[in-house]
Amino acid sequence: MRFPATTLPVDLPCIMGIVNVTPDSFSDGGRFAQRGAAVEQGLRLAAEGAAIIDVGGESTRPGSEPVDAEAETSRVLPVIEALHDALAGTALISVDTSKALVARRALAAGAGMVNDVTALRGDPDMAATVAEAGCPLCLMHMLGRPRMMQDDPRYDDVVTEVGAFLEERLSAAVDAGVAEEAVLLDPGIGFGKTLDHNLALLAALDRIVALGRPIVLGASRKRFLGALLGADDPMDRINGTLATTVLGLARGAAVFRVHDVTENLEALKVARAVLEVGA
Repeated sequence: MRFPATTLPVDLPCIMGIVNVTPDSFSDGGRFAQRGAAVEQGLRLAAEGAAIIDVGGESTRPGSEPVDAEAETSRVLPVIEALHDALAGTALISVDTSKALVARRALAAGAGMVNDVTALRGDPDMAATVAEAGCPLCLMHMLGRPRMMQDDPRYDDVVTEVGAFLEERLSAAVDAGVAEEAVLLDPGIGFGKTLDHNLALLAALDRIVALGRPIVLGASRKRFLGALLGADDPMDRINGTLATTVLGLARGAAVFRVHDVTENLEALKVARAVLEVGA
Protein backbone atom coordinates (compact mmCIF):
# COMPACT_ATOMS: atom_id res chain seq x y z
CA MET A 1 0.00 0.00 0.00
CA ARG A 2 1.18 3.54 -0.78
CA PHE A 3 0.65 6.55 1.47
CA PRO A 4 1.41 10.24 0.96
CA ALA A 5 4.94 11.47 1.57
CA THR A 6 5.33 12.57 5.17
CA THR A 7 7.93 13.83 7.63
CA LEU A 8 6.74 11.26 10.17
CA PRO A 9 9.78 9.22 11.25
CA VAL A 10 7.74 5.99 11.22
CA ASP A 11 6.55 3.59 8.56
CA LEU A 12 2.90 3.62 7.52
CA PRO A 13 0.45 2.14 8.29
CA CYS A 14 1.11 2.25 12.01
CA ILE A 15 -0.45 2.18 15.43
CA MET A 16 -0.68 5.22 17.72
CA GLY A 17 -1.09 4.11 21.33
CA ILE A 18 -3.13 6.26 23.72
CA VAL A 19 -1.88 7.38 27.13
CA ASN A 20 -4.46 9.52 28.93
CA VAL A 21 -2.84 11.26 31.91
CA THR A 22 -6.26 12.41 33.11
CA PRO A 23 -8.77 11.56 35.83
CA ASP A 24 -11.79 11.70 33.50
CA SER A 25 -11.15 10.19 30.06
CA PHE A 26 -14.10 8.14 28.82
CA SER A 27 -12.37 4.75 28.58
CA ASP A 28 -9.58 4.67 31.15
CA GLY A 29 -10.07 7.83 33.20
CA GLY A 30 -7.91 7.71 36.31
CA ARG A 31 -5.98 4.53 35.51
CA PHE A 32 -2.95 6.44 34.23
CA ALA A 33 -3.39 9.78 36.00
CA GLN A 34 -0.23 9.23 38.03
CA ARG A 35 3.21 9.58 36.42
CA GLY A 36 4.41 6.07 37.17
CA ALA A 37 1.31 4.35 35.80
CA ALA A 38 1.29 6.54 32.69
CA VAL A 39 4.96 5.91 31.94
CA GLU A 40 4.49 2.17 32.45
CA GLN A 41 1.52 2.22 30.07
CA GLY A 42 3.45 4.12 27.42
CA LEU A 43 6.34 1.69 27.61
CA ARG A 44 3.95 -1.26 27.41
CA LEU A 45 2.23 0.14 24.31
CA ALA A 46 5.59 0.75 22.64
CA ALA A 47 6.75 -2.77 23.51
CA GLU A 48 3.56 -4.14 21.93
CA GLY A 49 4.37 -2.36 18.68
CA ALA A 50 2.93 1.17 18.80
CA ALA A 51 5.07 3.40 16.57
CA ILE A 52 3.60 6.55 18.13
CA ILE A 53 2.70 7.15 21.79
CA ASP A 54 0.09 9.90 22.15
CA VAL A 55 0.19 11.53 25.59
CA GLY A 56 -2.71 13.74 26.61
CA GLY A 57 -3.43 15.70 29.78
CA GLU A 58 -6.92 17.03 29.06
CA SER A 59 -9.94 14.84 28.48
CA THR A 60 -11.92 15.47 25.31
CA ARG A 61 -14.77 13.10 26.12
CA PRO A 62 -18.30 14.48 25.62
CA GLY A 63 -19.19 16.74 28.53
CA SER A 64 -15.63 17.16 29.75
CA GLU A 65 -14.45 20.38 31.36
CA PRO A 66 -11.33 22.19 30.11
CA VAL A 67 -8.16 22.49 32.20
CA ASP A 68 -5.66 25.34 32.10
CA ALA A 69 -2.24 25.12 30.49
CA GLU A 70 -0.35 24.85 33.76
CA ALA A 71 -2.43 21.93 34.99
CA GLU A 72 -2.17 20.18 31.64
CA THR A 73 1.59 20.71 31.51
CA SER A 74 2.03 19.34 35.03
CA ARG A 75 0.28 16.15 33.93
CA VAL A 76 2.05 15.45 30.65
CA LEU A 77 5.56 16.83 31.04
CA PRO A 78 6.94 14.31 33.57
CA VAL A 79 5.49 11.47 31.49
CA ILE A 80 6.95 12.74 28.22
CA GLU A 81 10.36 13.31 29.79
CA ALA A 82 10.44 9.79 31.22
CA LEU A 83 9.22 8.17 28.00
CA HIS A 84 11.73 10.14 25.95
CA ASP A 85 14.57 8.85 28.10
CA ALA A 86 13.31 5.27 28.25
CA LEU A 87 12.27 4.83 24.62
CA ALA A 88 15.43 6.43 23.22
CA GLY A 89 13.82 7.14 19.86
CA THR A 90 12.29 3.69 19.35
CA ALA A 91 8.81 5.26 19.25
CA LEU A 92 7.65 8.76 18.40
CA ILE A 93 6.08 10.66 21.30
CA SER A 94 3.08 12.81 20.41
CA VAL A 95 1.48 15.39 22.69
CA ASP A 96 -2.30 15.57 22.47
CA THR A 97 -2.99 19.25 23.17
CA SER A 98 -4.63 22.33 21.69
CA LYS A 99 -2.53 24.78 23.73
CA ALA A 100 0.66 26.27 22.28
CA LEU A 101 2.32 26.62 25.70
CA VAL A 102 1.78 22.93 26.46
CA ALA A 103 3.02 21.99 22.99
CA ARG A 104 6.19 24.07 23.32
CA ARG A 105 7.05 22.58 26.69
CA ALA A 106 6.25 19.05 25.54
CA LEU A 107 8.36 19.40 22.39
CA ALA A 108 11.27 20.69 24.50
CA ALA A 109 10.84 17.70 26.82
CA GLY A 110 11.10 15.14 24.03
CA ALA A 111 7.80 15.00 22.17
CA GLY A 112 8.16 14.97 18.40
CA MET A 113 4.59 15.53 17.22
CA VAL A 114 1.52 17.60 18.09
CA ASN A 115 -2.00 16.19 17.93
CA ASP A 116 -4.45 19.12 18.00
CA VAL A 117 -8.14 18.20 18.24
CA THR A 118 -9.10 21.81 17.48
CA ALA A 119 -7.11 21.86 14.21
CA LEU A 120 -5.27 25.05 15.25
CA ARG A 121 -8.48 26.88 16.22
CA GLY A 122 -7.99 26.54 19.98
CA ASP A 123 -4.89 28.71 20.31
CA PRO A 124 -3.74 31.37 17.82
CA ASP A 125 -0.10 30.62 18.68
CA MET A 126 -0.23 26.89 17.93
CA ALA A 127 0.50 27.14 14.19
CA ALA A 128 3.64 29.21 14.77
CA THR A 129 4.76 26.84 17.52
CA VAL A 130 4.49 23.82 15.24
CA ALA A 131 6.02 25.64 12.26
CA GLU A 132 9.01 26.71 14.34
CA ALA A 133 9.51 23.20 15.69
CA GLY A 134 9.17 21.64 12.23
CA CYS A 135 7.37 18.67 13.75
CA PRO A 136 4.49 16.54 12.43
CA LEU A 137 1.00 17.85 13.21
CA CYS A 138 -2.37 16.12 13.28
CA LEU A 139 -5.44 18.27 12.56
CA MET A 140 -8.79 16.85 13.67
CA HIS A 141 -12.38 17.74 12.87
CA MET A 142 -14.61 18.48 15.85
CA LEU A 143 -18.05 20.11 15.78
CA GLY A 144 -18.11 22.59 18.65
CA ARG A 145 -16.22 21.87 21.87
CA PRO A 146 -16.07 18.71 23.98
CA ARG A 147 -18.47 19.94 26.65
CA MET A 148 -21.37 20.28 24.19
CA MET A 149 -20.22 18.58 20.98
CA GLN A 150 -22.70 15.70 21.33
CA ASP A 151 -25.70 17.97 21.93
CA ASP A 152 -27.66 17.30 18.75
CA PRO A 153 -24.87 17.55 16.13
CA ARG A 154 -26.23 18.19 12.64
CA TYR A 155 -24.80 18.20 9.10
CA ASP A 156 -26.33 18.47 5.65
CA ASP A 157 -23.67 16.05 4.38
CA VAL A 158 -21.22 14.95 7.06
CA VAL A 159 -18.58 13.54 4.69
CA THR A 160 -18.54 16.61 2.46
CA GLU A 161 -18.49 19.01 5.40
CA VAL A 162 -15.76 17.19 7.32
CA GLY A 163 -13.68 16.94 4.15
CA ALA A 164 -14.08 20.65 3.41
CA PHE A 165 -13.15 21.54 6.99
CA LEU A 166 -9.99 19.44 6.92
CA GLU A 167 -9.00 20.83 3.53
CA GLU A 168 -9.41 24.39 4.85
CA ARG A 169 -7.45 23.66 8.04
CA LEU A 170 -4.67 22.06 6.01
CA SER A 171 -4.44 25.22 3.92
CA ALA A 172 -4.44 27.37 7.05
CA ALA A 173 -1.61 25.34 8.55
CA VAL A 174 0.48 25.56 5.38
CA ASP A 175 -0.19 29.30 5.09
CA ALA A 176 1.08 29.66 8.67
CA GLY A 177 4.38 27.98 7.80
CA VAL A 178 3.71 24.32 8.59
CA ALA A 179 5.11 22.02 5.91
CA GLU A 180 2.33 20.19 4.06
CA GLU A 181 4.34 16.96 4.35
CA ALA A 182 4.19 17.33 8.14
CA VAL A 183 0.38 17.36 8.34
CA LEU A 184 -1.91 14.43 9.12
CA LEU A 185 -5.70 14.67 9.08
CA ASP A 186 -8.27 13.09 11.41
CA PRO A 187 -12.01 13.06 10.59
CA GLY A 188 -12.80 13.08 14.32
CA ILE A 189 -14.90 9.98 14.78
CA GLY A 190 -17.14 10.57 17.80
CA PHE A 191 -16.37 14.30 18.06
CA GLY A 192 -19.68 16.02 17.41
CA LYS A 193 -21.15 13.12 15.43
CA THR A 194 -24.09 10.78 15.85
CA LEU A 195 -23.93 7.06 15.22
CA ASP A 196 -25.08 7.59 11.64
CA HIS A 197 -22.49 10.35 11.09
CA ASN A 198 -19.68 8.08 12.29
CA LEU A 199 -20.83 5.22 10.08
CA ALA A 200 -21.08 7.53 7.06
CA LEU A 201 -17.52 8.77 7.62
CA LEU A 202 -16.17 5.24 7.95
CA ALA A 203 -18.03 4.12 4.83
CA ALA A 204 -16.70 7.04 2.77
CA LEU A 205 -13.28 7.39 4.37
CA ASP A 206 -11.65 7.15 0.95
CA ARG A 207 -13.08 10.60 0.20
CA ILE A 208 -11.14 12.01 3.17
CA VAL A 209 -8.06 10.06 2.07
CA ALA A 210 -8.37 11.81 -1.30
CA LEU A 211 -7.30 15.07 0.39
CA GLY A 212 -3.79 13.72 -0.04
CA ARG A 213 -2.50 13.58 3.54
CA PRO A 214 -2.13 10.55 5.84
CA ILE A 215 -5.39 9.93 7.67
CA VAL A 216 -5.52 9.20 11.40
CA LEU A 217 -8.47 7.05 12.50
CA GLY A 218 -9.48 7.25 16.15
CA ALA A 219 -12.49 5.02 16.72
CA SER A 220 -11.09 3.03 19.62
CA ARG A 221 -13.70 1.91 22.18
CA LYS A 222 -15.96 4.82 21.29
CA ARG A 223 -19.59 5.24 22.25
CA PHE A 224 -21.02 4.58 18.78
CA LEU A 225 -19.47 1.10 18.94
CA GLY A 226 -21.19 0.58 22.26
CA ALA A 227 -24.48 1.59 20.68
CA LEU A 228 -24.00 -0.91 17.86
CA LEU A 229 -22.86 -3.73 20.12
CA GLY A 230 -24.99 -3.07 23.19
CA ALA A 231 -21.77 -2.58 25.15
CA ASP A 232 -21.88 0.03 27.90
CA ASP A 233 -18.40 -0.86 29.14
CA PRO A 234 -15.71 0.55 26.80
CA MET A 235 -13.64 -2.59 27.41
CA ASP A 236 -16.37 -4.57 25.65
CA ARG A 237 -15.88 -2.56 22.46
CA ILE A 238 -12.46 -3.91 21.46
CA ASN A 239 -13.80 -6.26 18.79
CA GLY A 240 -15.79 -3.41 17.31
CA THR A 241 -12.63 -1.31 17.25
CA LEU A 242 -10.83 -4.04 15.32
CA ALA A 243 -13.54 -3.90 12.66
CA THR A 244 -12.97 -0.15 12.22
CA THR A 245 -9.22 -0.71 11.91
CA VAL A 246 -9.64 -3.27 9.13
CA LEU A 247 -12.25 -1.18 7.32
CA GLY A 248 -10.15 1.94 7.76
CA LEU A 249 -7.06 0.33 6.27
CA ALA A 250 -9.06 -0.95 3.31
CA ARG A 251 -10.21 2.63 2.65
CA GLY A 252 -6.71 4.09 2.96
CA ALA A 253 -6.30 5.23 6.58
CA ALA A 254 -2.66 5.29 7.67
CA VAL A 255 -2.50 5.78 11.46
CA PHE A 256 -4.76 4.02 13.94
CA ARG A 257 -5.10 5.71 17.34
CA VAL A 258 -6.08 2.95 19.77
CA HIS A 259 -6.03 1.83 23.38
CA ASP A 260 -5.37 -1.85 22.60
CA VAL A 261 -2.18 -2.11 20.57
CA THR A 262 -1.59 -5.85 20.26
CA GLU A 263 -5.10 -6.65 19.04
CA ASN A 264 -5.22 -3.82 16.52
CA LEU A 265 -1.70 -4.44 15.25
CA GLU A 266 -2.55 -8.09 14.57
CA ALA A 267 -5.76 -7.10 12.76
CA LEU A 268 -3.78 -4.57 10.76
CA LYS A 269 -1.13 -7.11 9.75
CA VAL A 270 -3.69 -9.64 8.50
CA ALA A 271 -5.73 -7.03 6.63
CA ARG A 272 -2.61 -5.55 5.07
CA ALA A 273 -1.41 -8.94 3.87
CA VAL A 274 -4.74 -9.61 2.16
CA LEU A 275 -4.92 -6.14 0.61
CA GLU A 276 -1.37 -6.38 -0.75
CA VAL A 277 -2.15 -9.70 -2.45
CA GLY A 278 -5.08 -8.06 -4.22
CA ALA A 279 -3.16 -4.92 -5.16
